[in-house]
Amino acid sequence: MATQQQGEEDKQTQSPSTTGWRELIGLPYQKIKENIEANRYVWTAYVVVYGGFGLWLTYRWRKLRRTEDRVRALQERLRKLAEAREQAASATSVEKAAPVEKAAPIEKASLLANKSPQ
Repeated sequence: MATQQQGEEDKQTQSPSTTGWRELIGLPYQKIKENIEANRYVWTAYVVVYGGFGLWLTYRWRKLRRTEDRVRALQERLRKLAEAREQAASATSVEKAAPVEKAAPIEKASLLANKSPQ
């Protein structure tokens, strides 16, 4: 009896730094393990519910990422297509503008010719 009391007093007087790190980690772990064993169905329900929720979130996250990747690819294709159309439109406008400029001086000359005989 005296040795038990003395052992308990030694445990109380020891500071956390003198106890091993295994004891600091092991005691809470042991308490958690005992709680899980005592309330097995409650912990199983937690695992099923929150595990399922975690799986669903993971599924939705990955689906969102795939959708974003597809949108980025489509935006890139659309940007390239718009750029190609813009270049084609500017090339045709330059080609159309050149004959119009050549025709304009002729029209001006014919207008001047028409005004002078009067």
